[in-house]
Amino acid sequence: MLDRYDPRNWPISYEGVIHTLIVLGSAVLLALVAHWVVFALLRRLARSSESTIDDMVVEAVRKPLRWATIAFAIAAAAENDALVGRGWDMLASFLVPAVIGWVAYAIVRGLARGYEAKISEASDPVAQRGRLTRIAILSRTVKVGIIIVTVSLIMLNIPGVRDVGTTLLASAGLAALAVGAAAQPALKSLIGGLQMAITQPLRIGDLVKVDGQAGRVEEIRMSFVTIRTWDERVLVVPTIRFLDESFENWSRIDERLTGPVMLHLDPIADVEPIRAEFERYVQAHELWDGRNLQLLMTEAYPESVELRLSMSAETIGDLWVLRCGVREHMLAWLREHQPDALIRHRLEVPGGHPKAEEPAAP
Repeated sequence: MLDRYDPRNWPISYEGVIHTLIVLGSAVLLALVAHWVVFALLRRLARSSESTIDDMVVEAVRKPLRWATIAFAIAAAAENDALVGRGWDMLASFLVPAVIGWVAYAIVRGLARGYEAKISEASDPVAQRGRLTRIAILSRTVKVGIIIVTVSLIMLNIPGVRDVGTTLLASAGLAALAVGAAAQPALKSLIGGLQMAITQPLRIGDLVKVDGQAGRVEEIRMSFVTIRTWDERVLVVPTIRFLDESFENWSRIDERLTGPVMLHLDPIADVEPIRAEFERYVQAHELWDGRNLQLLMTEAYPESVELRLSMSAETIGDLWVLRCGVREHMLAWLREHQPDALIRHRLEVPGGHPKAEEPAAP
């Protein structure tokens, strides 16, 4: 069956080789010239439009369409030259699906980049994060589908692979059971990723808290989500976990947040001056957004009282800095104005620490 593909069986002459090279070279040269002319016009049209999406798409498909044009020119030359036709018959079943898949992949990538660039210009950060998340997940899903289809079409042209597929189809029940069991985690991740793109319980850029660790969502993939913590560590969490278990999303609606500072003081503390100083400091602070400001005694024990100082800010980062500033200022103010309000526990235990010097016996 493969004898006709053996070069030793081809009736090749010197003149035939020269003719084939001329035909092949002319076809490739014409394809490159046509590609250059067409893309020069496309670039000019893209620059004249207000949208940047077409610029991204044109740039993304430029290289794969160059090879697609060359493949089309070789296919046309194969109709007029027998030697080119024989070689093209051997490669066409593999090259055509690969080139088509490459072009489709490039179009999806260009569209995704164009929409991401357009969305980055939006003024609403919450809507921006939601759209970026949807584009990232859907574009990855489509690109994975293109790769699977392309590889499948290429492999189906291999006789051995086609025979294996025929054998598996003969035992369809066992094959379906085995494939279903093996693909269950992948299908679960795929469905979870699509559900994440549609429902969006979290988005790229959201500040979330998982397992006591808080950080920004950096990347959302079909199988996992990466979260960057404040100390630059990266948490890798399975995507399906955000759909099956609860977690905290601190920026689901917007970045505005209210946060507390807890003070544990002696019951002798005079709360009203503390409240007045807290309100004075926060109202004069540049990071306070003017929404929430309150001091409440949330607990009272025989040995201590608990004060909750709550305040708000426009962003989560601003709120963190504001809380740290309030904590430092209020402790300094208490040491100066109400030192008796600070709880002190001093306990001296003989032999409590090996490095401690024991007092001399009387």
